[in-house]
Amino acid sequence: MTEILILYYSRGGSVAQLARQIARGVEEGGATARLRTVPPVAPVTESAAPPVPEDGAPYVEKRDLAECDGLILGSPTRFGNMAAPLKHFIDTLGAEWVSGTLVGKPAAVFTSTATQHGGQESTLLSMLVPLMHHGMLVVGIPFTEPALNTTRTGGTPYGASHVAGAKDDAPLSDEEKQLARALGKRLAQTAEKLRR
Repeated sequence: MTEILILYYSRGGSVAQLARQIARGVEEGGATARLRTVPPVAPVTESAAPPVPEDGAPYVEKRDLAECDGLILGSPTRFGNMAAPLKHFIDTLGAEWVSGTLVGKPAAVFTSTATQHGGQESTLLSMLVPLMHHGMLVVGIPFTEPALNTTRTGGTPYGASHVAGAKDDAPLSDEEKQLARALGKRLAQTAEKLRR
């Protein structure tokens, strides 16, 4: 069966909520979703992350990348870019880049910001750059998805997104949920076609 890796970092929980909606879409698309996260990073390097997260998705292992048929990458926005923990993990993938582990697999991205104009699109675009260097095939959300034309919250053609509010307490809107599921379903269906 086609398996899609949904790899994300979530500090306040809204990116994790989006990941779960994307996973629903992956399963609606006939594939299996594998949810994984990355450990936090800090300027103090003496302390290490526990070997297993206390709750939520398990930490990613590099074999997850080799075993997946597609990848959906998620991160909160940090000044219009992905968060450091996700970038740190990506920066360790030199061997996978050289060996072509991800070449030809479809990829998509998702994010969450505190405000409507908090850098969603620049974050999504910056997350796509390393995936393109790995030879992945980019999948976005086409405007044939009705919610993309009507949303007043998150959702872009570059990927799924959420406006979480300054206190990270805004629930996902109906449009954000629809677009997250649509992205997951589209990537799953694309991965299945590429496997043939």
